[in-house]
Amino acid sequence: MSVSVLGAAQQDSIISTQEVTTLASKSGLSIPSSELEDWSALLSGLNHCAKEILTLEDYTTTVDLSLYPRTNIYRPEGPADTDHGGWAWKCDVRSTKPTSGELAGRTIAVKDNIAVAGVKCTNGTGGKVGNWVPKIDATLVTRLLDAGGVIKGKAACENNCFGAVSDTSITGPVHNPYAHAYSTGGSSSGSARLLASGAVDLAIGADQGGSIRLPSANCGIVGLKPTWGLVPYIGCISLEATIDHAGPMARTVQDCATLLEVIAGSDGIDDRQPLSWPQGKVKFGQEVRKHLETGLDLPLKGTKIGVLKEGFKDPMTDPNVAAASHAAIVKLAALGAEVKEISIPLHRDSGMIWMVALPMAGTTQGLLSNPAGRKQLLFPDRCELVGSQLSQEAFDALGPGGQNIYLRGLFLQEKFGSPLHARCANLLRKLNDEYEMAFRDVDVLVMPTILFPPVKIEEKGGKTLGPLKMLSRTIGATYNTATFNSTGHPGLSLPVGFVPARDDGDLWLPTGLQIVGRKWEDLTCLKVAASWEKANDWKSL
Repeated sequence: MSVSVLGAAQQDSIISTQEVTTLASKSGLSIPSSELEDWSALLSGLNHCAKEILTLEDYTTTVDLSLYPRTNIYRPEGPADTDHGGWAWKCDVRSTKPTSGELAGRTIAVKDNIAVAGVKCTNGTGGKVGNWVPKIDATLVTRLLDAGGVIKGKAACENNCFGAVSDTSITGPVHNPYAHAYSTGGSSSGSARLLASGAVDLAIGADQGGSIRLPSANCGIVGLKPTWGLVPYIGCISLEATIDHAGPMARTVQDCATLLEVIAGSDGIDDRQPLSWPQGKVKFGQEVRKHLETGLDLPLKGTKIGVLKEGFKDPMTDPNVAAASHAAIVKLAALGAEVKEISIPLHRDSGMIWMVALPMAGTTQGLLSNPAGRKQLLFPDRCELVGSQLSQEAFDALGPGGQNIYLRGLFLQEKFGSPLHARCANLLRKLNDEYEMAFRDVDVLVMPTILFPPVKIEEKGGKTLGPLKMLSRTIGATYNTATFNSTGHPGLSLPVGFVPARDDGDLWLPTGLQIVGRKWEDLTCLKVAASWEKANDWKSL
């Protein structure tokens, strides 16, 4: 087909030979002059097809507003209305005809990277993309409503979900409920704050490197990063598909299990999920309740627990945090568990591998909203706000974590290219196999969730310290968490006591023990945590 035979309706799609030359030169290529007309015709046809596709009606999910009405949507202002930064947006969303009563009347906050139709989804950032208002509900939102839950708003999250300290969100700093001006952890900062303060009964977070578990540990709540693919991520803003997780956060293990029961299972859209795991396949809440009702003196008899040696060995490990975790592990043994030390040397390098792998894929998939190669429900309207590369406005709106990921991605791609990413992928697979080997001998692995107590936040938020000082506060934070995003193993953070702040020995803040299980055996993590929780009052430790 030559350009000359394109129909009149296609004339506005013609790509000139000069445009072909310019396009090629941007990639350092040259096209022989004898072939320019051919490429002009081929790209003109493609241009026409692309324009035609954009005239077709999008195929997406819809929201029945008569069944799921939403009212009182507004941006809260001031410390009281935001619960000291916990709320990004407030609303009231519920079903007029719930299909079950599992969450009847329970109030819920969902992280501000999860779509709730008609409620702005800032993802913690500013600029055009921070003004996106979804037209759909995430799959898990619909499941919460069908179970009788009442969504009271969007919980603040760190800027673009790149942050382990809670002072980078466009909606403002989020204060630790146990100490004002200290971090809740991130990036599901608001979710943890609202639970710990009692503002809501339940919350949903998202986790790509520890973003459910870190704030759970810092705020004294229970948070589970489920097995990769157990909970549908459709309707949640992605960072990188192979590490995306959404999961339950609650004040008790029982509530966490019940919430997981409601949201888990394939939705038939998310390609992260196995179709063989339908919603309701495992009654997590019921099973944990039955486990607790047995009344056994040794509820963990027969359970093998591996203490991950390297999980305590990073130089950033606070001795008080390590002591609290070890004390909690002794209490697991008192409940009948068989406890043994497990060594996985590669665990010490896992953070470094994750740190290099993430920006090489996350820059495109997360910051540029281009998850090529995935079969999912995407957001064309949000993609339009992002563009093919970050504008200066969008870059300036990022927190230091997002800017760091973007610049690291550009640098690594230019300096090392695909071979480095391929090496990271292979090493992450090796790391997965090392954990799998360990799970032949034990049922769960345990270690501190985060290696040190909550740090102070900047009251003015944003970038007041500059990127180096802002980012230095989080060094080591994800040492024990990010690796399990890459491998997909379930990880639960359980509050196990208080430790003194590093800068104030008289100020005591929560700390958590991470319980990691085999893939698809999230229930085992929940049972171990529930047994410990029933036998101990963590607030007295």
